[in-house]
Amino acid sequence: MGPRNKETMPPKQPIIFSLSIVSHGHRDLVLALLADLTRIRRTDIEVIVTWNLKQEDNAVDPAAFPFPILAVINDSPKGFAANHNTAFHKSSGKHYVVLNPDIRLPEDPFAVLLSVLETNSNAICAPIIRNTHNELEDSARFFPSPFGLAKKAAAKLLGIRLRLPALPMRDALLYPDWIAGMFLVVPRHIYVMLEGLSERYFLYYEDVDFCARARLHGVDIIVTPEVAAIHDARRESHRNLRFLSWHSSSAFKFFTSRAYITLKLKDMAGKASRD
Repeated sequence: MGPRNKETMPPKQPIIFSLSIVSHGHRDLVLALLADLTRIRRTDIEVIVTWNLKQEDNAVDPAAFPFPILAVINDSPKGFAANHNTAFHKSSGKHYVVLNPDIRLPEDPFAVLLSVLETNSNAICAPIIRNTHNELEDSARFFPSPFGLAKKAAAKLLGIRLRLPALPMRDALLYPDWIAGMFLVVPRHIYVMLEGLSERYFLYYEDVDFCARARLHGVDIIVTPEVAAIHDARRESHRNLRFLSWHSSSAFKFFTSRAYITLKLKDMAGKASRD
């Protein structure tokens, strides 16, 4: 009798996207997002879920999902940057995805995002973001300024809705200054080059600072309108004084940061040379 043929295992699917999700007592939102990821049937993703509050229910069965899930359970709460930086060091994908738990995926955005990154290898990208009423959110913007924030606050007090300036567009892609960290796709080599998100910030402006530093390194910031995700915005900073305090502190840190000052000086020099 000849040797029996050994059953060969199919080759392991390479991980293209490592998704980092941080829960602050949002287990139901995490489960809904994991259900979306299961429905779109991708086999080239892994998910790192960080449970930021030790007392929250973190019972999730990894065997129930068609992709690898790694849980990180914090003994004490960490900031946005610290949590995602820790998850990055546990990830293995070619692209790292910072993803809010309150994002919903009505369709698979990753094929389009991968196509954008394959065409633009030195770029950070994101889909457009809509709210639960299917209205476009301002998740992709020009860099903020102290005057702009004051103008926005005054408009809110007066009940005036400001019109957002149009973003530059080339080849059907938008090129904002920065993309909100609710859904941010970063090639691994760029995340390493920038040494991750800055842990100087606790909860706000990490994404603005990250994109500012990326721009200084010649990295493009791209949004593709071809695909959308849904954001069920919580807006705690508009209702909670502690969150508002963190927001104000982070804004001050950004406006006094080397990245912001350098970009402003470059912008001023560019305008002077054109005059």
